Amino acid sequence: MKYIIILGDGMADEPIPALGGKTPLQAAEKPEIDWIAAHGRNGLLDTIPQGFAPGSEIANLAILGYDLPKVFEGRGSLEAASMGVPIEAGEMAMRCNLITIEDGKIKNHSGGQISTEEAAELIRFLQAELGGGDADFFPGVSYRHLLKLKGGDKHIITTPPHDVIGEDFRKHLVKPGAPGSGKTAERLNELILKSMEILPGHPVNKARAKAGKDMADSIWLWSPGYRPEMKTLSEQFPQIKSGSVISAVDLIKGIGIYAGLDSIDVEGATGLYDTNYEGKAAAAIKALKKQDFVFLHLEASDEAGHDGDPELKVRTIRYLNDRIVRPVLNEIRYWNEEVSIAILPDHPTPCAIRTHTSAPVPFAIYRTGGGRDSVTAFDEFSAKDGSYGLMAGRQFIELFLNGK
Repeated sequence: MKYIIILGDGMADEPIPALGGKTPLQAAEKPEIDWIAAHGRNGLLDTIPQGFAPGSEIANLAILGYDLPKVFEGRGSLEAASMGVPIEAGEMAMRCNLITIEDGKIKNHSGGQISTEEAAELIRFLQAELGGGDADFFPGVSYRHLLKLKGGDKHIITTPPHDVIGEDFRKHLVKPGAPGSGKTAERLNELILKSMEILPGHPVNKARAKAGKDMADSIWLWSPGYRPEMKTLSEQFPQIKSGSVISAVDLIKGIGIYAGLDSIDVEGATGLYDTNYEGKAAAAIKALKKQDFVFLHLEASDEAGHDGDPELKVRTIRYLNDRIVRPVLNEIRYWNEEVSIAILPDHPTPCAIRTHTSAPVPFAIYRTGGGRDSVTAFDEFSAKDGSYGLMAGRQFIELFLNGK
């Protein structure tokens, strides 16, 4: 048996008036995704354990069966694995966003969807001006980067910038979360405020402003942690002897690397709606021919949700259907070996609020020659009638791999 999970990050949503009271999943034309739902079995999955914020790091770890209280060490430490940045004893890693501040408020979490090339220049500049000693900056993809701090205390309170768009940044600066963490909070806030002084004058930002684009005029530091201790998927599930992760997002790549999966880079993969869908589909098919398991992640719908753009979100779902799911289905129909396909989001990212929620997400599992239930379309409401009912965390991966 071959196994492939196709995950559309943040696809789930709520009914939107501009879409005639439908969710983007209901509004999008997606015949192949609906075919999986109609020819497989469906349910709802609670991906956010109690006590955790609804982030992609939490949801994707839960989908892959990890016990969050035991393994979670922040987003930064996972992304470090993807970036090849070692985390040594006594070091703390955390996400470093490039963001846009306007009139003292967080305008966006992405520096105006800054390109990877522009961002790399800014991160190199920050390293030269603010790095060295206890703090080091490492470039990632688009607005997503890494800070490593020697002697950092992870027991601080940080806020994801996408959760507070439109709010005064000062209200959400780093705060101590336990006795002794005040020094770390103070140091991180110092870096944030210094970045605001020097980034607007950089040639990259001057060029962006001249072109009418948002400047990436500040960093934002959040989700701290140390090096995580995680068992690989092969150590937990005998069905998975080898596998790959395909994503443009360092966070997901890092999770895959800690899970023992090969990380496949696809040229032109951006994490946005303009990503190389065809390249990702081809890479997934090639990997699945050689390996047991593929985790294929698409970020675009989540970004559309953060931008509050329902039409773009519908388009990203259509792209996922036409340029990922369709070629995968067209390929495996000729295989002699049985295949299991699962499709799901990791969490909702409703356009109305432009951030993640903890609501359960729909999922569908199709198996070659397997059974089906009465569901005929893939969306948040149809899934409620699925034969799997409501599941949580590790139940999904056990169900998917064990063929029940």
